Amino acid sequence: MARFDVYRNSGSHAAATPFLLDVQCSLLEDMDSTMVIPMRSVEHFAKVKLPTRLIPVFTIDGKNYLLETPKMGAVPRRILKDRVTSLVNEQARITAALDFLFQGY
Repeated sequence: MARFDVYRNSGSHAAATPFLLDVQCSLLEDMDSTMVIPMRSVEHFAKVKLPTRLIPVFTIDGKNYLLETPKMGAVPRRILKDRVTSLVNEQARITAALDFLFQGY
């Protein structure tokens, strides 16, 4: 399990929010929980203007997904079973979204 890995959401909201992005530091991998950000399909989101710095869009398997940074939360590591991809190459945008959420810049 590595920071910025994307996992398939096995929960009840998987149809609209098919992925969870692990954003917790890899040094804390011995903890039984990890912080994730839900990734919602653009198709299932209301057509409103979103702050792209806080809620950036990423492409996975040719489809666009919003990173719902304000909905970040902890989940048990055991539910993250099916790793889909890594967004480590998007670290700067993800970190900028987290900085904006917590510090306003």
